[in-house]
Amino acid sequence: MNRFQFVADHQARFGVKRLCQVLQIARSSFYYWRATAGHRAAREAADAALATRIRAVQARHDGTYGAPRITAELQDGGLAVNRKKVARVMRAHRIAGLRLRRRVQTTITDPAAVKAPDLISRDFTAPAINQRYVGDITYLPIGEGGFLYLATVIDLHSRRLAGWAIADHMRTGLVIDALHAARRTRSSLDGAIFHSDHGAQYTSRDFATACADAGVRQSMAKIGSSADNALAESFNATFKRETLQGRNAFTDVREARLASFRWLHRYNTVRRHSRLGHQSPINYENNTLATPATLAPAA
Repeated sequence: MNRFQFVADHQARFGVKRLCQVLQIARSSFYYWRATAGHRAAREAADAALATRIRAVQARHDGTYGAPRITAELQDGGLAVNRKKVARVMRAHRIAGLRLRRRVQTTITDPAAVKAPDLISRDFTAPAINQRYVGDITYLPIGEGGFLYLATVIDLHSRRLAGWAIADHMRTGLVIDALHAARRTRSSLDGAIFHSDHGAQYTSRDFATACADAGVRQSMAKIGSSADNALAESFNATFKRETLQGRNAFTDVREARLASFRWLHRYNTVRRHSRLGHQSPINYENNTLATPATLAPAA
């Protein structure tokens, strides 16, 4: 209970002047508080209604959205509301999106492998689609100690997941399958740059051959520098945060594959990206470039 409410509840017995003196508040402030009671009640009712709509957005997106994406969703639904108000109501009603979990290192380097130069230099942008890509491998924990592995190919212009593959191993074939999926999505990757870390899969002769066959120029981060492939690693962290929902592992392989496919599809077609004006990657491409909106099947 705030002090103004205390005065209102006890003024008949003790008087407003005495109570305000004891509580060290100005009488004018109390009278202003009482005069604006109707406005506050209306605002609280409006906030409660907004909180209901926010929870509905959260439910549709598995509880993953924070204030910026929720604001964009509400605005697209015809509600005139800004991010600060959404954030305030979320705090007041204890509604929160998921936070990043601690990242786990999975890159295994081959010191003897031939390294490609860094053609990205931490510039994770591209002037048009199908020019520059980044990729990485992340693990999907299964039950009591098992794993699946996800390899990705992400367009730096639209942030679209152009290709991906999931397997129960981290052999070179996994990253080649992801590259082939991106090639099917774009029809051709000729002249594009693909940037990765120094994982043994990416420095292998087989992957170099696959890149050459596709007309792709390889680019690699500095050894031990996660910032040089930060966009791919950020994607992986978001993927696991939003699919695992705070759990340590998926129940089994089937759940891991279904949850992954669902999220990866939603990432491209529904999930809003702040850099794209809170559009999904495929909506961004369709709205600005009129490109096909299909995702190549995963290996």
